[in-house]
Amino acid sequence: QVQLVESGGGLVQAGGSLRLSCAASGRTLRSLAMGWFRQAPGKEREFVAGITWSGGKTDYSDFVKGRFTISRDNAKNTVYLQMNSLKPEDTGVYSCAGDTNLATIVHVRISEYDYWGQGTQVTVSS
Repeated sequence: QVQLVESGGGLVQAGGSLRLSCAASGRTLRSLAMGWFRQAPGKEREFVAGITWSGGKTDYSDFVKGRFTISRDNAKNTVYLQMNSLKPEDTGVYSCAGDTNLATIVHVRISEYDYWGQGTQVTVSS
């Protein structure tokens, strides 16, 4: 069993920054590919960013590319999402997810992920 716990969400003004963290337990993070998803009120959950188990590849949705950065620190069993130049449209519940498929490409489909955190709220005010 794998447990994922997000932290770092909060309220920030437009143009500001936040760094989300996702800590894993139950197995080492290096055995999982990781992704970040978000869900805005009234909308479907959508892919934000992902990183392969090796850290060799990352991928981002177009609406965050150039502003968000995903990274991992396997020694700390933690994945990060650095969010810069935040916009009100970035508001939502951000969840991290783990994928046991150790592929060399980033998976962007919700169905590809096996474990999910509880989510952390990010609110960007204008």
